[in-house]
Amino acid sequence: MKRPEDHRLWARVAATVHPLAGRVAPTIEPEDVPAAPVQTPLPLKNPPKTRAPYAPPTDIEPNRLRRISREPMEARIDLHGMDQDRAKGALESFLIWAWSEGYRAALVITGKGTRGEGVLRKRTPEWLTAPALREIVAGVSEAHRHHGGEGALYVALKRRPRP
Repeated sequence: MKRPEDHRLWARVAATVHPLAGRVAPTIEPEDVPAAPVQTPLPLKNPPKTRAPYAPPTDIEPNRLRRISREPMEARIDLHGMDQDRAKGALESFLIWAWSEGYRAALVITGKGTRGEGVLRKRTPEWLTAPALREIVAGVSEAHRHHGGEGALYVALKRRPRP
């Protein structure tokens, strides 16, 4: 149910928009919206516990990690030289593509940054918890030295459901 404040705000926004040639803009008058009584919530005796934000498993299973580190990584993305917005978008689209192609692991090269504290290196694990990736990421681990070590991550991907 929409609140009267929402209708009033929408009416103000709609007043600033001009329709395309040959079309008529709908009108919403704030006076047409009945005023709802303001209700103050009662304090709860036992407030519900808040859930921690979703985080993918931080470690890949040891046997799977060993297999991933030994095989050549066909699915890889290098985020060097990208700003945060571009890197996040590239990472999301790349991992969705890799998962849809049936890859079970991907190598994400973030770099270490100038002093070993790179922004992309710090932010990539956060981005892997995004709703778009939540259903496909099984785990994340630091890459083996020959795949980039501290400047790269292995991302284990879940199996695709059978059609």
